[in-house]
Amino acid sequence: QVQLVESGGGLVQPGGSLRLSCAASGIIFSIYTMGWYHQAPGKQRELVARITHSGFTNYADSVKGRFTISRDNAKKMVYLQMNSLKPEDTADYYCNADYIGTMHWGEGTQVTVSS
Repeated sequence: QVQLVESGGGLVQPGGSLRLSCAASGIIFSIYTMGWYHQAPGKQRELVARITHSGFTNYADSVKGRFTISRDNAKKMVYLQMNSLKPEDTADYYCNADYIGTMHWGEGTQVTVSS
């Protein structure tokens, strides 16, 4: 059974930082492209960042230079370091595992950026 479990969300002030973690089980983690998506209230889920099995990364324009995605294949973990957070980053953040179009999702973790 595939499980993706996110952690690390919370309330942070503008300009602050958070580190999201996603623990994967039930998949051959090393072959999957791992990603983080977010969904704000009333909006569609959108890609934030993605990292391929070989370590190639890409980011949404809105987070370039502020967020960094990384993975640890030995631990089956993917991380999202979020710096210089803005109120518009407020959303539920979801971990995603993608292998040739077969996708798995976590339950999400909430991030609120507010003073």
